[in-house]
Amino acid sequence: MDLYLRGIMLGFAIAAPVGPIGVLCIRRTLVSGRLYGLLSGIGAATADAVYGTIAAFGLKVVSRFLLGQQFWLQLFGGCFLLFLGIRTWRSVVSDMPLRSADQIRQLLGTYLTTLFLTLTNPMTILSFVGIFAGMGLAAGNFKSSVSLVFGVFCGSAIWWLLLSVCVGHFREKMDTKILIWVNRVSATIMCGFGSVVLWQAFS
Repeated sequence: MDLYLRGIMLGFAIAAPVGPIGVLCIRRTLVSGRLYGLLSGIGAATADAVYGTIAAFGLKVVSRFLLGQQFWLQLFGGCFLLFLGIRTWRSVVSDMPLRSADQIRQLLGTYLTTLFLTLTNPMTILSFVGIFAGMGLAAGNFKSSVSLVFGVFCGSAIWWLLLSVCVGHFREKMDTKILIWVNRVSATIMCGFGSVVLWQAFS
C-alpha cells in the first residue's frame, strides 16, 4: 500500500507539467468534451505505465532496444506532432452530433494518438529507473513493481481527470468562433513542440 501511494504521487507529478499531451487534452476537452480530454490523458497514463513496467521489472533487452531507436522514435513523434498540428488547424468545429460508430472511432483515435506520442519518448524509461532506484525498489520484485506501476497509472489518470473536468467548465461558455481560435492556438503550439522534438532528434 505504501508503494502504491508513492506511485500515485509519482504518476501525478509526472503527468502535471504541461507539454504536447497537456495541450491536446485541453484542446480536445474544449472542442469535443470532457470524455475526449480524459481519454487523451488515459493514453498518456497507459504509456507511462508501460515504460514504468519495463523499468520496474528490469527488462534490459527491451529498454536497450527502445533507447537505441531513440532517433527514429523522436523523428516519428515530431512528424506526428506536426501532422496533428496541421490537421487541428484545418479541422472544422461543428455542433452536429456524431453517429455512434463515428464517435467510437474518434474516441479510440483520441486514446491511441496520445499513447503513441508518449511512447515516442524512450528517455522516460531512464527517468523511471532512476526514480525506482532512489525509492529502493529492486528490479524484478514482482509484488512491489506491480503496486508501484499501478499507482503511477492511477496518479497520472487522476491528474488527467481533474484537468478535463476543470477545463470542461469553460467549454460551456464558448461559442464556435472562440473554439476556432482554440484550434488555431493549439495547432501552433503542437507544431512548435513537434519542431523542438525534430531539432532534438537531429542535434
